[in-house]
Amino acid sequence: QVQLVESGGGLVQAGDSLRLSCAASGRTFTRYAMGWFRQAPGKEREFVAAISRSGGRTYYGDSVKGRFTISRDNAKNTVYLQMNSLKPEDTAVYYCAATSVVGGSYDRNDYAYWGQGTQVTVSS
Repeated sequence: QVQLVESGGGLVQAGDSLRLSCAASGRTFTRYAMGWFRQAPGKEREFVAAISRSGGRTYYGDSVKGRFTISRDNAKNTVYLQMNSLKPEDTAVYYCAATSVVGGSYDRNDYAYWGQGTQVTVSS
């Protein structure tokens, strides 16, 4: 089992940047590919980004491609989401998740472990 704790959310203005962190504890961090998802009020949980176990492979949802960057530091058991050029439509609760799928996955059903979420609010 792995425990995940997100941090770094907050209230920012459109065009600003924010970096989210997700600290993992428990089983070996490098056993898991990691993902970020988000959920806005009244909407389904949406894929944002994923990164493979080694960090060598990343991929993104269409709505964040070119603006967000996922990375991981396996020595620190932490995954990051750098969010640039934020828009009001990025407002959501952002969740970190871990999966045993080697390269990561777009599908939230592939993720067995989830953090509690961190709120990101972007004002116009």
